[in-house]
Amino acid sequence: MMQQTATDWNVHTGSQISVAYAGLELKDLISNDLNDKFRFTFNDTLKDLEDYLGNQSILTIPDIILVEVDKDEKCFELFDRLKKNFLMNGLIIVMISTRKDKRLVEKAMQMRLHDFYTYPFSTVDLKERLNFLVKFKLIRPKLLELSKEVDITYKMPVGKRFLDLFISSVMLICLSPVMLIVAILIKFDSKGPVFYKSKRVGTGYKVFDFYKFRSMRTDADQLLAQMAVTNNQYAAEETGTTKSAFVKIKNDPRVTKLGNFLRNSSLDELPQLFNILRGDMSVVGNRPLPVYEAEMLTSNEWSMRFLGPAGLTGLWQISKRGKEDMSERERKKLDNFYAQKYSFWLDLKIIVGTVPALFQKEKV
Repeated sequence: MMQQTATDWNVHTGSQISVAYAGLELKDLISNDLNDKFRFTFNDTLKDLEDYLGNQSILTIPDIILVEVDKDEKCFELFDRLKKNFLMNGLIIVMISTRKDKRLVEKAMQMRLHDFYTYPFSTVDLKERLNFLVKFKLIRPKLLELSKEVDITYKMPVGKRFLDLFISSVMLICLSPVMLIVAILIKFDSKGPVFYKSKRVGTGYKVFDFYKFRSMRTDADQLLAQMAVTNNQYAAEETGTTKSAFVKIKNDPRVTKLGNFLRNSSLDELPQLFNILRGDMSVVGNRPLPVYEAEMLTSNEWSMRFLGPAGLTGLWQISKRGKEDMSERERKKLDNFYAQKYSFWLDLKIIVGTVPALFQKEKV
């Protein structure tokens, strides 16, 4: 039976969440451990599930579909059909499997499945994940409103903003010749744009356009889903988990020849000085995260990092940047510490410590 833990948050909301289940192998486990936490409709086969969904109206569609991977892998075909159905397009779909097969995990990530668990796994973790997926589905369309609420709690200190404007302006003026040379070299090195733009999540879950010099091939984003499983430095640390919150690729083959130098020297980060001028982020703070990483860090335990400023450099960079022994939990704890303890003097210490940390040996 399911054990209660200290991280067993949101314990009462699950009873209002409806789940349509398909499969027999893990049915008893799910029923015994989670039936009192969610409103389940159990179906023996994928066809039974599809028939059940076909009989639902917009008011009775379940919040979550939890499916066992069948031997013929028809569950993925069902997922494709549901994505094409306008009425079912917003469904949260999670798959579970009794087979330890990395190919299944990669396929699930490539198809942008909400999550994938391989048995044995903790039903406590599964319960928390299902609760989170429903909760985040409700708050995601309101990220702007959420950021406004958090901004009431976090206000950029005047001194910190002045320091940001001074440092970023001086660096842009001094380094403009270097940035011009880097831009020309990128153009000669490989096909594609000079700058890489992506969506990042900063203070209060505020989403903004994040700029870097391009250091990868132009198809890098398309290859990320598979490599996040096979090459991730922050590999899942606990038995039964399938993915970690952070993605950092070891010996990334997507990086160009010039890109290796730009990354090791941190020259690829220089365009973020424009982000600092715009007020998207600060010189010192917690690194703004890609949306797919930020989605994994909205639990009570880890959302603290978003209550502090986002930054170009921070405790992670000067502590163990790129080192193999930097665990995911260590990095998250550093982020939380800075959000709670940041100050003018801590910022100065981090800025001074950033210079020797710019050059790293590990290719991550």
